[in-house]
Amino acid sequence: MAVMGLETLVAACGPVGLSTGVSKLLTLLVTIQAAALASFGGGPNFDPKYFVDIPLRFSVNETARAFDALPRSQNNTIEPRELDQFVKEYFNPPGSDLIPSTPKDFNPNPPNFLPRVQNLSARSWALQIHGLWLELTRKVSPSVAKEPNLHTLVPLSHPVVVPGARFREVYYWDSYWVIKGLLVSGMLDTATGVVENLMELVEKYGFVPNGARIYYENRSQPPLLSMMIRAVYGKTHDQTLLKRAMPVLLKEYAFWTSEPHEVRVRDKYGEEHRLSRFWANWNTPRPESFTIDLNVTQGMNKTRQAQLYHDIATAAESGWDFSSRWMEDQQNLRTLRTSMIIPADLNAYLFQMEKNIEYFAKVLGNQTIETRFASAAKDRQRAIQRIHWSRKKGQWFDAWLSPTRCSLSKSDNRTVIYEWKQNQLTYASNFIPLWAGVLPKGDMRKEKVIEALNRSGLVQPAGIATSLRNTGQQWDFPNAWAPVVDMIIEGLDASGFARGKLMAKEIARNWLRSNYVAFEQVGKMIEKYDATSCGKIGGGGEYNPQTGFGWSNGVVLSLLQKYGWPAAEPFLCPEFS
Repeated sequence: MAVMGLETLVAACGPVGLSTGVSKLLTLLVTIQAAALASFGGGPNFDPKYFVDIPLRFSVNETARAFDALPRSQNNTIEPRELDQFVKEYFNPPGSDLIPSTPKDFNPNPPNFLPRVQNLSARSWALQIHGLWLELTRKVSPSVAKEPNLHTLVPLSHPVVVPGARFREVYYWDSYWVIKGLLVSGMLDTATGVVENLMELVEKYGFVPNGARIYYENRSQPPLLSMMIRAVYGKTHDQTLLKRAMPVLLKEYAFWTSEPHEVRVRDKYGEEHRLSRFWANWNTPRPESFTIDLNVTQGMNKTRQAQLYHDIATAAESGWDFSSRWMEDQQNLRTLRTSMIIPADLNAYLFQMEKNIEYFAKVLGNQTIETRFASAAKDRQRAIQRIHWSRKKGQWFDAWLSPTRCSLSKSDNRTVIYEWKQNQLTYASNFIPLWAGVLPKGDMRKEKVIEALNRSGLVQPAGIATSLRNTGQQWDFPNAWAPVVDMIIEGLDASGFARGKLMAKEIARNWLRSNYVAFEQVGKMIEKYDATSCGKIGGGGEYNPQTGFGWSNGVVLSLLQKYGWPAAEPFLCPEFS
């Protein structure tokens, strides 16, 4: 792969930032990323994200001049030793603009910690996981705010809790499970700081970006900020937090419920509904995966490339990057159609947001907002049941929009109404509306959902697989991810039906055992696991499995708090006992 110069790169792929300074910085960094791939070669240890996380030691212009002056071979590549020396001279290591920070509310032996965990092995492990908050807590260096054109990191006021490994910055939906774990650990101030940081991002951008890097400014992630606020408020009952949060949540809600995120569809009875989709504001290669995205689109014309880049970034906004869930040809990443899909889980999250805002408004005595969001939640609940729900199959399916078949609204001849069809394939996301409370208390349809999940093939000996198809993508079989497992466990437990509660407990115990066995084997918590075998680590995707790991830690702590573990019961999987 020949190295493109800065001007050639911009001409080929368009601007890669949201402002002049950002564009120049990211353009420089992705050019160096491409040069590194050409010089060092690819392979499992090449991580393109490394090259967009490195802070500059000198100005962008000075660094670019030095890069352009590096000697090239006949095929326009840079000798590896020269490039390595250049990076060491002109950049600081990735993550060096984050400062280790000991949380003030961390206690190595917190009082009343997991009182129901009596098994000594489980208790020792839980304390080790609790101790990982020390490794994952950072402060953003003051230099980031003082010299923003030298960093891709976004400045934040409060200490941050990162997922771990290559994920050196705050991520949006990860933070919900981080907060759940922090609250089990008695770290209320740190959890509140996490929420405050995310609210700052909404105030700055109008939404929470995928992560706290400038190259994530083009997209968000599953909107769980209201759930984080509710979790913290549940511990403090501090109305000051709700007053601070209300305008922030209204701003975020507007982001998700306006075009292009919001679309309109008509059900089989002719009734029109508003629902939302994922939609990244991007149609070029992702800077953090620039060389990967270029490779995926090789041979396509410019129009098709731009559409695929858009759908790749949109899949990243979904959190499920990547999965056969978004592909027309389930084995082919080049057939992503993410932006033309109405996801069942996204609309469940938005229903949840509407109910939370309604609740917060009630607490604050704001009847106008309370009434508005009670109505909005009722409308979305109806839409979810009309568009996503399958009475026959007892689950909620994504709706695929037709890119060519649409009509105008009967009430507004300027509004497009899309035709759609359910994608009746089995994914773990089909069951997330149960967790979000889309079905009211006592609704007998919950029994159908429990039975459908039980028969789905997703429930495996060591967790819940995201799908039934093994494509090599990380959000497909056999991988199981902590947030999805947690939501399904919580949904089953809250169903009100004995069978659901029993399933929830069994899944939780299998998940805890598998996480523990993996930890004993490799000495680390992992971002994803293999649902088919106890203690097996997940794989696939565009990077190596990562350790740390924020949301895995949070789910383990919250499940141990919920279910405990008897002293006499072995903590190993049956095959290891």
